[in-house]
Amino acid sequence: MRTNNPLSLSASASPHSPFPYPQPLDPLLQNCKFNIVWKHQSAMLSLKATPFPFHSMRRRRRTTFICAANQEAEESFKKTVEIDRLIDLLREANPHQLQKLVVENILAFNPTFWIRLAARTDTCKSQDDKKDYEELATTIMTVVDRVVNKTKEKIESSTDVLKVVLKPVVDGVGEIAWPPRDPKALTLMEKEIRQREQAGQLDEGFLAEVNAQLRQAKEDGDKPGLEAMLQKVLQLYASTVLSKRSYAIKGEEVLKDEQFLETIIQAPEEEWNNILINGLTIGAGNISPEELYAVLKKRNERTLIRTEGGSYQQRILTEYLKGIETRAQEIVKLFQGKPQ
Repeated sequence: MRTNNPLSLSASASPHSPFPYPQPLDPLLQNCKFNIVWKHQSAMLSLKATPFPFHSMRRRRRTTFICAANQEAEESFKKTVEIDRLIDLLREANPHQLQKLVVENILAFNPTFWIRLAARTDTCKSQDDKKDYEELATTIMTVVDRVVNKTKEKIESSTDVLKVVLKPVVDGVGEIAWPPRDPKALTLMEKEIRQREQAGQLDEGFLAEVNAQLRQAKEDGDKPGLEAMLQKVLQLYASTVLSKRSYAIKGEEVLKDEQFLETIIQAPEEEWNNILINGLTIGAGNISPEELYAVLKKRNERTLIRTEGGSYQQRILTEYLKGIETRAQEIVKLFQGKPQ
């Protein structure tokens, strides 16, 4: 049963305490004299034992036992130090700083954190200090709940947006047919994506939802229509975002290579072949493959600069540009008679 006060759990009774209970010594060591050496640099306790002579033995032997904390205990100690440092920061923070710290360290508020906070509460020497810890725990829980609820609402909102985007290509009974039976369906879906992008609704949450659905469709393997549909959503998104900024006009000069690339970016993927054949010098055009590759590289660099590193947006846009480059290379090899 959930309680509003996580500190009601006593750390001293917890089996998960980072500090193990003392264990009885081995009978062979009960008659030993121990020399305790504290190694400050390595933070390990070394016990050097010299056994007393046993009268039942025919010869005297000297045995040295070295008892060192194992790796698991060291890791537990380090984690405890990290948790204590976070608790100290939270206690000293003002309300605004406290909320920021909680959001930045949201994954740190696991059972181990609450057990450590309970342990520190139990060792308080005054009721005032204990009360401060209890209020701190309540505040942290409130902020964490607020963050979790906002994240849940964000996910639900992204799911709803995706449903609206896909509505033109999904029939009344929810069946997926690809390509759509209605030729106007793709035009309606593209229009919906452009409007939602202008409204700022196609954010990282939306892109994460599309990628999650696409990954699941690929794993299932029995929904090729859904997989193709979601791929199309990402293509239309990339085309919409990359088309917002034009680099084809420089002063009064029209840069033909940039203009050619922008024509490809704005076109449906099904039309890329014809555009490339008619625009490149290997076909009927006046743009060399090298010029196209160079302008693609430049656009990719601009995209990396203007987007957040590691974001879904950056990955989708750069993959879209890479797709254009790959298609161009395939057509060039085909015209040159080289095996693909």
